[in-house]
Amino acid sequence: MDKTKKIAIIGLGYVGLPLAIEFAKQYSVIGFDINENRIKELGSVNDHTKEADLSELKKAITEYGIKFTAQLPDISDCNVYIVTVPTPIDHLKQPDLTPLLSASKMLGIVLKKGDVVIYESTVYPGCTEEDCVPVLEKISGLTYNVDFFCGYSPERINPGDKVNTLTKIKKVTSGSTPEVAVEIDALYASIITAGTHLAPSIKVAEASKAIENAQRDVNISFVNELALIFDRMEIDTSDVLAAAATKWNFLNYKPGLVGGHCIGVDPYYLAHKSESLGYKPEVILSGRRVNDNMGMFVANKVIKMMVTRDKVIKNARVLILGFAFKENCPDIRNTRVIDIYKELKSFSVEVDVYDPWADKETVAAEYDIQLLDKISENTYDALILAVAHKQFLELDYAAMKENGCIIFDTKALINRELVDSRL
Repeated sequence: MDKTKKIAIIGLGYVGLPLAIEFAKQYSVIGFDINENRIKELGSVNDHTKEADLSELKKAITEYGIKFTAQLPDISDCNVYIVTVPTPIDHLKQPDLTPLLSASKMLGIVLKKGDVVIYESTVYPGCTEEDCVPVLEKISGLTYNVDFFCGYSPERINPGDKVNTLTKIKKVTSGSTPEVAVEIDALYASIITAGTHLAPSIKVAEASKAIENAQRDVNISFVNELALIFDRMEIDTSDVLAAAATKWNFLNYKPGLVGGHCIGVDPYYLAHKSESLGYKPEVILSGRRVNDNMGMFVANKVIKMMVTRDKVIKNARVLILGFAFKENCPDIRNTRVIDIYKELKSFSVEVDVYDPWADKETVAAEYDIQLLDKISENTYDALILAVAHKQFLELDYAAMKENGCIIFDTKALINRELVDSRL
């Protein structure tokens, strides 16, 4: 790979920052983000996402020469642009391409002949060439696959995972021409020790990302539906799964809340594209409905248990442990813990939330919830463990239970003798 390439990473979040640091070890790299506070944070060797190793971040700045900026002219002399901005859904569960198209408009201003734009943001098949490329062409005045080229290499970052990190996860690559595809593949192969897989087209690469998360979503929805069924049978789902898992080909998924930036979002992108072509995906959408309703089920289950214990529901105090979308991670994007919170509040219950990982200011700004600084372990009518943060293993659940607290465990983390119910 040509080591004279100058790379700009557009978007310095959970995906972009690790990518920028890794590329900086071999290439000239500029990290760009429209959030000036983020640029200042990184420049002072801090990372609120906790994805970057701070020693590696410092080394990238002091030894590798990586630059961080929020000024567009600073990236105008780059020749490879890698877009890692978010691709969320809106309140109607439709793809929200605003960040992606805004990034494309911005890049159109600095795009030059011979430049390559690679998208990593999760999209539906066809999005890169049908939605992004026309924007690049319109703003730049250049012609696709004549003056500039594109590629797609779906991100596979798993927030909070310190084992399966960027370089250890095989990377799917693709390009808009056979020659550019080989060039892009070589670029990623130079940093990904796990290797690469060159897809035959951009659309195939886009589709591969969409289905790998849709598959997990459907599998989890199956065990979530089993949990709903077994709850009515008064059977412990974990016991059933443990027995079934003794068969060699059983896929041992666990029930729970399905949030985050990928599994709880990507299936809607695939469904959107499918429906635009005249086919309504039954399995994918039914799985989404099951998973989207799990927070409501948990909240209602706890309310029913409180009623059977003759607890007064109005103004009862309930503690939710965890607000991030997954354990040992500060990421609150698309967290489904909010569904439990809202459903409990609809019963006029007083709800406290404690999460030692999530940023209090961000949660307050985005969800209007004030996270606790600390918890009082003996003052609640019910407790819901929603996220399996390691700190929650240290709590005295026995003392809570002795004080009349109902304990519901969505993650099978707590000693089963101390819980009243679990998924």
